[in-house]
Amino acid sequence: MEYVILAVVIAVVAVGAIAGLVVSGRRRQQLPPKSQAPVITAPKPTPAEPQIGDEAAPPREEPRRTVEEVELPAEPEAPEAVEIEPAEAEAAPAVEVPEPTAGRLVRLRSRLSRSQNSIGKGLLSLLSREHLDEDTWEEIEDTLLTADVGVAPTQELVERLRTRVKVLGTRTPEELRALLREELIELIGKDADRTVRSTKHEEGPAVVLVVGVNGVGKTTTTGKLARVLVADGRTVVLGAADTFRAAAADQLQTWGERVGARTVRGPEGGDPASIAFDAVKEGIAEGVDTVLIDTAGRLHTKTGLMDELGKVKRVVEKHGPVDEVLLVLDATTGQNGLIQARVFAEVVDITGIVLTKLDGTAKGGIVVAVQRELGVPVKLIGLGEGADDLAPFEPGAFVDALIGD
Repeated sequence: MEYVILAVVIAVVAVGAIAGLVVSGRRRQQLPPKSQAPVITAPKPTPAEPQIGDEAAPPREEPRRTVEEVELPAEPEAPEAVEIEPAEAEAAPAVEVPEPTAGRLVRLRSRLSRSQNSIGKGLLSLLSREHLDEDTWEEIEDTLLTADVGVAPTQELVERLRTRVKVLGTRTPEELRALLREELIELIGKDADRTVRSTKHEEGPAVVLVVGVNGVGKTTTTGKLARVLVADGRTVVLGAADTFRAAAADQLQTWGERVGARTVRGPEGGDPASIAFDAVKEGIAEGVDTVLIDTAGRLHTKTGLMDELGKVKRVVEKHGPVDEVLLVLDATTGQNGLIQARVFAEVVDITGIVLTKLDGTAKGGIVVAVQRELGVPVKLIGLGEGADDLAPFEPGAFVDALIGD
């Protein structure tokens, strides 16, 4: 029995020893391996910094040189003087010399081709019919009204044509053309004074106000008129009194520079009357023949702006009389242009009409209508976009261009 108990004890001890060995082995496996010591790399030596106080190193003796032994750098040689030529002054814009205006409308007659087809050729075709019945005369009236001749002038012209055709009897093309030419010239008015008063007088230069609504080409017309006057031997000063439209003064100055005319201008949004006054004052000082004043484009429905136009005229008259007030009208506006003309005539005394864009319309009869409305003559007509496409109005040349050869 004792041997059995001893054997059991020994077995228990053996089992416990074996279990302890197993657990010890597992713990050893779970422990992380010992980390290797980090390798520390010594930093690269840096230049020794100067030390102060007790840490300062004893000074080293170095060989020294006297001033005489030090070689000074040689003085640089002075550069050779180079003559620099002064920059050439910017070339002033070339002053153009426009062609004389005499006969200019004859040279531009081809620009009236649309009006020619509407009035001239249309009327000649109708009058050449073998039988001129009432229907034909109504067509003649419609042709004239479509060309903006106006109701009263149309009726007047048709009555005269009826009478003369009846008296004439036979109607050859040559006779009809001569008849129509004579009647149209009579209708337009051959005895009116159409010269632009631009000659200097005792009070000073002639003063010309250019007025009109927005968009009719007023500033451009003023510039072209300056070319017309210069071509006819006048000296000109321009007044940029349109201070409300952006770049209007720049545009007018460009026109003036092209013909050697000085432009008087002021700040944008400035007082137009003041600028107009200064322009006339400058014209007197320079002794020029004509002062052209471009006024602001005003809508004829704006009462305040129209009053301001009257103020410009009154201020300018402190220097002397205003010789011309030219109303610029767009020929393409037709009867609406007559309404504009009426309102402007109430504010300032219109002395002449400038019809622009007559080349782009079949309404050449507006020449007759606007003259009848205002009782003043058409003095200039615009027949294109070119600088010299503004021509003095000549009734005979105009009618010849309308009815053709």
